[in-house]
This record gives sequence, C-alpha cells and structure tokens, in this order.
Amino acid sequence: MDKLIPDPPPLHPDIAADANAERLIESLLNLKPAQPEEKPSSDPLFTVVEGVDVESLLANLSETLASASAMAGDLAFDLDGSRRHVALGLQQLIELGALLANRALDVVDPR
Repeated sequence: MDKLIPDPPPLHPDIAADANAERLIESLLNLKPAQPEEKPSSDPLFTVVEGVDVESLLANLSETLASASAMAGDLAFDLDGSRRHVALGLQQLIELGALLANRALDVVDPR
C-alpha cells in the first residue's frame, strides 16, 4: 500500500538552527529577562527614574513649588495671628525656592 504522506526529512544536527530556535522560544516565552532586574532598595519610598534630563527635573520642581505656594497661601488666609504669619513665612520660603528653580531652568534652557 502506498503512503499518501511522505516521510519527514531526516534530522541533521544544525547548531545555528538550534541557537536560532532557542532564541525564538526564549523571546516568545520570555524565559529570560532582557536586562537583569535590579532589586529596589527598601529605604526610599519615592524615587526619581534614572536618566531624566535636568530640564524636566527643574520644570517639575518649579510646578511642585508653585502648587505648594498656592496651598500655603490659601491656608494662610484661613488662619489668624501668629499661625498666619508662620504660613505666610512658609509661602515666602517656597516662593524663594521657586525663584531659584526657575533661574536654574533658565540657565539650562535659555528662552
């Protein structure tokens, strides 16, 4: 009786084909991570991502200080007496920090 399906070709050990097959299987199954995972330190609660440019850092710092200044200003007008003076003093320190951050931003990216 004749077979309708031919026999498969004989297997020949081909090292390059095996390496390619292993790479393909690893990439499809993601068996090995592309980069070794670094275990984050347990000390910091918040971190800044590595590789962020200075301009972005300063711009975010400036926006954060502006928000803190607005909050301190709102708080100051809800307080009376010495507590109000403390809140206004904090707002002034925040504003001074914002001026420094904005000046540093101008040096990094002159407009």
